[in-house]
Amino acid sequence: MAAPTRIDGVNILLVDDQPAKLLTYETILDELGETLLKASSATEALECLLKNEIAVVLVDVCMPDLDGYELAAMIRQHPRFHETSIIFVSAVMHTDLDRLRGYECGAVDYMPVPVVPAILRAKVSVFADLYRKTRALARLNAELERRVADRTAALESSTAALRDADKRKDEFLAMLAHELRNPLAPIRTAAQLLRLKELPEAQRMRARDVIERQVEHLVYLIDDLLDVSRITRGMITLQREPVLIGAIVARAVETARPALDSRRHELSIELPEELLTVDGDKTRLVQLLGNLLHNAGKFTDPGGRVALKVVREGGVAAISVRDSGIGIGAELLPRVFDLFTQVHGTPHTHQGGLGIGLALVRRLAEMHGGSVMALSDGPGHGTEFVVRLPLLPSHTMPSAAPARAPEAPAIDGRRILIADDNHDAAETLALQLSYAGHEVRVAHDGVEAISVGETFRPEVVLLDLGMPRLDGYATAIEMRLRPWGREARLVAVTGWGQAHDRQQTAKAGFHAHLVKPVADVELLRVLARVTSADDDAGTGSAG
Repeated sequence: MAAPTRIDGVNILLVDDQPAKLLTYETILDELGETLLKASSATEALECLLKNEIAVVLVDVCMPDLDGYELAAMIRQHPRFHETSIIFVSAVMHTDLDRLRGYECGAVDYMPVPVVPAILRAKVSVFADLYRKTRALARLNAELERRVADRTAALESSTAALRDADKRKDEFLAMLAHELRNPLAPIRTAAQLLRLKELPEAQRMRARDVIERQVEHLVYLIDDLLDVSRITRGMITLQREPVLIGAIVARAVETARPALDSRRHELSIELPEELLTVDGDKTRLVQLLGNLLHNAGKFTDPGGRVALKVVREGGVAAISVRDSGIGIGAELLPRVFDLFTQVHGTPHTHQGGLGIGLALVRRLAEMHGGSVMALSDGPGHGTEFVVRLPLLPSHTMPSAAPARAPEAPAIDGRRILIADDNHDAAETLALQLSYAGHEVRVAHDGVEAISVGETFRPEVVLLDLGMPRLDGYATAIEMRLRPWGREARLVAVTGWGQAHDRQQTAKAGFHAHLVKPVADVELLRVLARVTSADDDAGTGSAG
């Protein structure tokens, strides 16, 4: 058997019971560069066919046991050899009937004896190339079918993922609407009560407290949404410093205590005697632990128990929050940290929240080089969340005591222009500043603000950014072209608070950037800063 010399060579099977004729065919066809296989009988040829892929069979018609016709018929019956070409070599196929019988048995051509070498080589070469191309097309077709199958499977997977994402989006929007309407209802009711002239002062104060609490709740929801977006896009930078675990626990408990007390939960705290310190952002770590405490309180029936425990595990601090609440099924535990996932019911039955608190916990823990896991023995058996954070060496301590919350500064009365297309927002802010001793004017778009500014000549301008006719950016630029505008301090008061928004306001000439809703203390702090005698004309950012 000759070794193949072509990279894409194929097998040619020579079948004849006379060795001299086999040698002759081999000599003639050797220069084609194909692999030549030989068989001296039909039985030997069948064995060779079953072991090899054969492109062309050159077979003698007259052989003992099985002749060429019978061998060809047997080859054609096997589906594996449908693409194999059979060429008869014969000295007896002289009539059309002989040739017709050969074609009926599966032959594609015949060579009369004595063979002409050039003709034999040409015929075998043509059918060998045909086989080669047919097999190449078959491989290409198989590859195309595989790719189509892969694409189809990927498309089906993507479609299923899109359906799931669409379902989760609808559920999230339903939850968002529910969570926003919940605080809006008492806000509306309290506002209606405040319109009653005969409302006693005690009830009036309660109504104001309700509005303030519910607004804080709305701000909390919106901040959580923004935090998820920022963390997901890698836009949050941790302000790392050595932080005592005890300080984190104390601050987190302080923020969660009102919610726990309102449901009459018993809170137990267990801390190690040694001082454990982590390298982290205190604000974000308090947010992490506060979310776990809020979650425990929310999903525990009134009068339940919440236990917070901190232990050292080698070089790691393990902070666990265990509750006696409704628990989580084993099949839902892997999903508990997924974004927008509600594992305790449908949008119509869940107990509050947008399904982002635990997602934030996981992301914040990972940003600090730590981890978080959820444990539960099932529904009705409570839940435990364990956060693990890497510890600093025991001799590393915080450099300073935590700063106290700033108090509202006292400032002299100023001429302040408020420009906001939201009439309620503008009027309430004007009322607040008027009561603080400032002279205030209100405009509801940029063009009106410039017109009012020409006569009022404000010292401070509080500008909303998204106003009709002339937005806040363009208004600021126009004001800077006027003498009074060059002297005024411009403060953006807007719902847009991303980094690029602050960069844009700074470029437009604003001295500060406040994000709605603005707390009164924060507003007065910024007014004091931008109007102080020491404040230069440079731009800055606040809020």
